[in-house]
Amino acid sequence: MAATPCSRPDIGGGLLLDECMADTTSPVSEIPEDSAWGYLASVEVGRIAVSAGDLPEIFPVNFCLDGESIVFRSAPGTKLEKLAINEHVVFEADGWNEEGGWSVVVKGLGALITDEEELARVKRAPLLPWIPTVKRNWVRITPNRITGRAFFFGPEPAQD
Repeated sequence: MAATPCSRPDIGGGLLLDECMADTTSPVSEIPEDSAWGYLASVEVGRIAVSAGDLPEIFPVNFCLDGESIVFRSAPGTKLEKLAINEHVVFEADGWNEEGGWSVVVKGLGALITDEEELARVKRAPLLPWIPTVKRNWVRITPNRITGRAFFFGPEPAQD
């Protein structure tokens, strides 16, 4: 039996900055793909960007990870309408504290989960709507590319 999606590690508020920036003097550092999944797993909210026609749209969503994919719930509306026209999406999540922050961007394909076995499994995830609406649709983002950056906060350097 496959694992239930959505287990979240306790990584101290979602920041693994020391891990990815230990060997650099730059205030910005690339997050390796394998570490990017840990960052994503540490937060509950991200943003999905969808596009069809001339105007892209971006929406906050609460989400969870299912292996190396992102799952969220949605009521009927713009997100699902645009996904039906164009499955290419961008997803972003981030986190920060007083020392620094991070951002992970996932580019991939979004699709409704329609397979009954898969749907039954993801429905066991503790992924509840934040607002009092019925969200019967489950969407999976399958990544084609995942990138991330971590950064330390500080004053602007002197300009030459």
